[in-house]
Amino acid sequence: MRLRTLFAACSLFVLASCALEPLANETNTSSTTTTVDDETAAINDGPMLEGDCDSLVPTKCGLPFPSNVYLVDNEKTATGKRVEFGKATLPIANIKGKPHLDPSAWYDSDGFSTGQAPFTHLPGATVAGLPTQDNIDFSVTDNSPTILLDADSGERIPHFAELDMSGSDDDARAFMIRPAVRLKDATRYIVAIRRVKDVDGNVLPPSETFLALRDGTPSKEYSVRRRRALYDDIFGKLEAAGITRNDLQIAWDYTTASRENNTKWLLHMRNDALQTVGEEGPEYTIDTVEDNPNQFIKKRIYGHFKVPVYLDQPGPGGTLVFDENGMPKQNGTAEYEFVVHLPNSVTGDTPGALLQNGHGLLGSKNEGRNGYLAELSDKHKFVSFSVDLIGMADEDTEVVQKAIGSDIGAFKALVGRQHQGILNSLLAMRMMAGRFAKDPLMTDNGKSMIDSSKRYYRGDSQGGIFGTTYMALTTDVTRGLLGEPGMPYNLLLNRSVDFTPFFFLLNLIYNDSLDVQIVLGLVQMHWDRTEPNGYAPYISQNMFPDTPKHDVLLHVAIGDYQVTPLGAHLIARAVGAKNLAPLNRSIWGIEETSGPFSGNGIVEYDFNLPMAPVTNIPPSGPEDDDPHDKVRVLNASYDQTNDFLRTGIIKPYCEGPCNPE
Repeated sequence: MRLRTLFAACSLFVLASCALEPLANETNTSSTTTTVDDETAAINDGPMLEGDCDSLVPTKCGLPFPSNVYLVDNEKTATGKRVEFGKATLPIANIKGKPHLDPSAWYDSDGFSTGQAPFTHLPGATVAGLPTQDNIDFSVTDNSPTILLDADSGERIPHFAELDMSGSDDDARAFMIRPAVRLKDATRYIVAIRRVKDVDGNVLPPSETFLALRDGTPSKEYSVRRRRALYDDIFGKLEAAGITRNDLQIAWDYTTASRENNTKWLLHMRNDALQTVGEEGPEYTIDTVEDNPNQFIKKRIYGHFKVPVYLDQPGPGGTLVFDENGMPKQNGTAEYEFVVHLPNSVTGDTPGALLQNGHGLLGSKNEGRNGYLAELSDKHKFVSFSVDLIGMADEDTEVVQKAIGSDIGAFKALVGRQHQGILNSLLAMRMMAGRFAKDPLMTDNGKSMIDSSKRYYRGDSQGGIFGTTYMALTTDVTRGLLGEPGMPYNLLLNRSVDFTPFFFLLNLIYNDSLDVQIVLGLVQMHWDRTEPNGYAPYISQNMFPDTPKHDVLLHVAIGDYQVTPLGAHLIARAVGAKNLAPLNRSIWGIEETSGPFSGNGIVEYDFNLPMAPVTNIPPSGPEDDDPHDKVRVLNASYDQTNDFLRTGIIKPYCEGPCNPE
């Protein structure tokens, strides 16, 4: 789904509601330190930093990000820690009267995102000699300039490194390390960077603070004295892994959030709501019935279903309500819309399987009703249905813009509403397989036209992204098709043409590209509670309690303008998917097989497009060339989807490697 036209008008609304004023170039002004003549003065407790900024990176407050210097002890969390940024650590929104972002919005996080690209600022850095997305194996060798290390096991984590090229200021480019695998929950990682050069081939010098920590030289900087023991541990773990300290330009550690931190709210809501509605699912009312709306569908049914609601109000802007234990609690009920498509091919004698469809970015339940979804339903006898993914539906567009245009901390409330949206999707399937299958409208010659024993999911783009979360949580569906999916949003956004209007706003609101990347990292910490980065590893293994094993098939378009295939590759690796041959290309870290096979799989389609950019900017070209959403309308895709959903078997349906022909 393209948003350029929509945002041309909407951007004016946001700008009109925000009084913008320029800020002076930001430096680490909050990092005031006290001169202490004797470094041997005892510092036995207290914070790692004296101020709110880390002099490890003197050019930008809040960097490196994420960092354990912003964790404090908390015995109530799964990790024993919680995030606590300083009052002046986070960026200032470039809006009159706005202070630094309020750090309290992240106080309930017990660590940082497993999908975050840890990053820093190395002024003058180039990408010469760095591991790229095309030579990920290099990143775990002794010659790699960048190291991402599991601090407990000593394992080197495969990754690629890049400079943030989304902005125009060469002096404000983040130096980013992107994990090629989904990191582990509640795990400490060490980042180390060495031998990075400038345009003249000169190795960049470390900051004074890091030099003193690395070489053990005297320093009057409080944070150096406070961190000697920590860095003895960091350097010791690096040296045990074969990485010496003498040429390091910077190193730091950070700890990922726990699985409980990311998933407990949605799991609690799922269990509580399913118990409330029972096996028959929510009650509903039918509003309208359209006869023969197109050549594939004989009845299109619109209705409302009544669900337990966990928001303070059901519409856009609603936020989760919590009980005294910090868990979402029911706040009565609310009614949300649904739509059902009954195809011509389905009768009482040939009942249809249930197929739930997930819509695209800020879209609606009506997606595909006269196109791919209607045709697929009729061709393969599916009774298809959809609900809006509230929190990321068309009615939420204004709220999304306001969050970006005023205080990104408000995005937390939007993620709360996404919890209700995912819950509604789960409850809709329960309703369709239960009481709706018995509705007189679904009866033909005394027989139901719905086979409730056959229940499947499919979604594209946002529907493939959040469909990944759905597939980890559903207790009623065990197989799903994920079209053009990806994770995490921290990787996807800069590489998407859909993000362009949002990015335009962020660059107006914040001081520079480094601030924007910090903001994206902060948003990711909230988003892990609903997006697949928090859920993908638990689809087929280590499942949530009382949750079955699920299988997924990923359909991917090489050169996608809107959702980079790099994000689909991360999901595929997280679920242990196999790459179906004959191949258009090999994918690092994914097993190849000619099939047929069961389990999780990925199939890439080649649309003969130019190579996608190898950094964090979107592909460019005519909009009609964008292969996003083109896979789902191909006969090979229809047939392979049907076969996988009904049998669990993945086998080739293309003549040779898949392409439009």
